[in-house]
Amino acid sequence: MSNQPRAAFALPDWTPCPRPKSERMRGTLVDLDPLDADHHAQGLFEQFQRHDALWDFMPVGPFVDQAQFTAWLHGVQAKADPMFFAICDRASGHPVGLASYLWLDPGNGVIEVGNITLSPTLQRTPAATEAMHLMMAHAFGLGYRRYEWKCNALNLPSRRAAQRLGFSFEGVFRNHMVIKGRNRDTAWFSITDTDWPGILAAHRVWLDDQNFDANGVQRVSLADLTRDHLLMVDPALAR
Repeated sequence: MSNQPRAAFALPDWTPCPRPKSERMRGTLVDLDPLDADHHAQGLFEQFQRHDALWDFMPVGPFVDQAQFTAWLHGVQAKADPMFFAICDRASGHPVGLASYLWLDPGNGVIEVGNITLSPTLQRTPAATEAMHLMMAHAFGLGYRRYEWKCNALNLPSRRAAQRLGFSFEGVFRNHMVIKGRNRDTAWFSITDTDWPGILAAHRVWLDDQNFDANGVQRVSLADLTRDHLLMVDPALAR
């Protein structure tokens, strides 16, 4: 029996992953459309305005007016990393949120999801879960080995959301960043390609219409479905 640690296991067939393309990801409840500031800015600003708390843990915002918000969208739209998507309601076509891939590392098969900004319309809905699922499934479909979620360690709703979706907690990087003139400790989470089959199955069960009663109430929670796949429970959420 080899004494070689698991961390050094061989990857004889490994090749770098392709970079994700800026193209639509279709779902049942939402589509993720490549960000188009000219097309999405007004609808997103209407969804986000008067909800300044959405930007509390973000490096930008809140925005004083639509012009300032649109200018920011034009700036990030021009970049390949982060790669932004507008989360659009399938029924209406209206944009209701933002998310991006970022810190893309195709050579090592690592990709992060971030800049997640969900309007009150989208928060705590199956559509929000489907949006995160679509981005995750697309990344693993491209062959990525590690899918990351990072957030301000003080952002407990984000930490809860990560573990509900099936991300394993990996610890907190202290004094990691300075955001808006304040220290940020960063909580790290990940899903690996070996975790993904079980997480995928859990997502499919939860998103299935049969998991919701006539009033739209879930029969089984996603947290219950993903709990067995978590390698480390976030201690901040047990307080």
